[in-house]
Amino acid sequence: MSSNMSITEHSAAIRSDSPDPSSHAVTIYDNEDAGGESFDEEDDDDMDFEPMTEDSEDVESFDTADEAEAEFHDADDGLSGVEIEFSMDDGEGEEQDGNETETGVNTAQPAATAPAPRPTHQANASGNPQLDDDDEDDGFTGRGSRRRRWGQAHKSNYPPIPSEEGKKLMRSGTFGEAAFYEDKPRRRKDRLARRLVYRELGVNQGPSGQTNKLISQGLIPSWNADTIIHYNARCYSGQFSNDGNFFFCCGQDFKVRMYDTSNPYKWRYYKTAEYLFGQWTITDASLSPDNKFLAYSSIRSVVFLAATDPTLSAAPIPLDFAYLGQGGRPRQFSGGYSHFGIWSIRFSGDGRELVAGTSDHSVYVYDIESKQSILRIPGHHDEVNAVCFGDNSSPHILYSGSDDTLIKVWDRRSMGDSREAGVFMGHTEGLTYVDSKGDGRYVLSNGKDQTMKLWDLRKMMSTAKASDIDPNRYSTGFDYRFMPYSEAEYEPHPYDCSLVTFRGHRVLKTLIRCHFSPPGSTDSRFVYTGSEDGCVYIYNMDATLAGKIDVNRATHHSRPRDDSLMHTHLYSIRGNRNPDDWKTCVRDASWHPNAPVVAATSWNGWGMQTGTCTTHSWNDDAAEDEGEPKMGLRVNQLLEEDKSLYDDPRHGGRISQFRSRLRSQRVAQPSGDDDDDADGW
Repeated sequence: MSSNMSITEHSAAIRSDSPDPSSHAVTIYDNEDAGGESFDEEDDDDMDFEPMTEDSEDVESFDTADEAEAEFHDADDGLSGVEIEFSMDDGEGEEQDGNETETGVNTAQPAATAPAPRPTHQANASGNPQLDDDDEDDGFTGRGSRRRRWGQAHKSNYPPIPSEEGKKLMRSGTFGEAAFYEDKPRRRKDRLARRLVYRELGVNQGPSGQTNKLISQGLIPSWNADTIIHYNARCYSGQFSNDGNFFFCCGQDFKVRMYDTSNPYKWRYYKTAEYLFGQWTITDASLSPDNKFLAYSSIRSVVFLAATDPTLSAAPIPLDFAYLGQGGRPRQFSGGYSHFGIWSIRFSGDGRELVAGTSDHSVYVYDIESKQSILRIPGHHDEVNAVCFGDNSSPHILYSGSDDTLIKVWDRRSMGDSREAGVFMGHTEGLTYVDSKGDGRYVLSNGKDQTMKLWDLRKMMSTAKASDIDPNRYSTGFDYRFMPYSEAEYEPHPYDCSLVTFRGHRVLKTLIRCHFSPPGSTDSRFVYTGSEDGCVYIYNMDATLAGKIDVNRATHHSRPRDDSLMHTHLYSIRGNRNPDDWKTCVRDASWHPNAPVVAATSWNGWGMQTGTCTTHSWNDDAAEDEGEPKMGLRVNQLLEEDKSLYDDPRHGGRISQFRSRLRSQRVAQPSGDDDDDADGW
């Protein structure tokens, strides 16, 4: 450095270089913009597999050497001229209120930063943009090409975290209680044990009832699995009932297993229902409000309705959503031709109707008593992957999320013009799931743009304004089933009307689901979602990460490899050249309404060909638990403990207690002699 250059100028130079009913008479609304399309059974949105051959290559590979070289900083270069700020805290391990993450680590950053340079793309001879090596690694090979985005790509254009709008929601009381502090000068939060002592002593209580709510909403389940339920097929969805006494799990073997969860820490097997002549998998299921019936769907126009009472052995009742009541009788279902497939299904709050999102770009409303569809709304330009009712007490407001990137709001009381009541616009890729808070106001969605968004019904876009905007202009059109998503190409939607954007999880491979946390056990404090990386992500309303349940870590190698379960269609696993390795994708998760327990439903196992449902409870991150059953208990789909699940997948013998604890912190169950560690499994 030249001697006549000032320190301030040198610092500035360094900084500049730093780097989304009414009646039973059928009503059909044919939107002119909603083009009809016949259902092609070979082009299914959620048939998420890729045939592998000996010549197949992974979509993406990672070179650790190149990665390390890119991030290496030579100490000899020095840090002169860079201003670094440190935040000191006397409280060891105390959580801080503000912009810190859950780890409480403050990262040293330059005092000022310049905007990151925009990535450059060279043009080839034809004039089309030519990606550099990094972009080619993130691109897609073998199944088409990624469509270039409408604008030039930035390195990162995601909304800032924490979200200012989310902070307001956290202080509003709508999503849990705002924390109060004993040590106000340092704004230090009380630990659980201290709050319990203060509650018993009647001191430092704050507003009436606030202490109890703060205690319950802070009990986030641990990554350690209490129980691992193994299935011989991938698991697609699993949910608790509204009262927490019932749980169901849907598998790719066209079976729905039902469990009694009145004791959330000790489940009991209930019964199994089957979908006859299903296609590919059971796509969704919904439990009636009184817990007496379970409706479940496949990639066909028929939904089956099964009684949940284990003493009733009657066959499930088929409900043909393609029957619109226009003369004649419903078709007798025999597994033959299907008009369309059903991706999502929900019971109404009164249990009389079912709403479904389908592959023919439509929303159907089915009346169970008359056994016919009473409403069809062909209101989207692509497949409808998710539907739900807006209010638990009213069947009038409907939400639908589609691959056309839009969430549409439908009011059945005012559909004379055959159009939606409003639109939520902000995702730049297709929707995978939509969940309502049940208050008729807030909606949550998961998108293939790797974001989860919170919406307010009062801020939806008008139909007139939305009709003038082409949503395809802001989408890359990538295939989430086989392609990795390039965050460097993300562009914020210019008409985004969402309140908060959550990011960090991965919405790849399949239609991954998201939910509001229940009001009973969490005071509606969080939102959570599954992820393709094998975790359940739990977010505060300000988009900061509140917790993460690592299902892959909890279940890794928790069953021996069985070649008979390895199907012919294997996944080209992203970042892994061996498709037979242990891989986890959490597709759905459900938080118990009355206890700090989360059940995660996953594609999980060797080659991701099998499935698991794991239960995780709050235990203050303890490695062991004194309660029963012991942590890490491995059972089959009937909740029977299977000793063969403890066989070593690599050495053919029993897993030692030491190795088991290293893998997933499980506790051995002695078979007789307490001193024999090796034979205790």
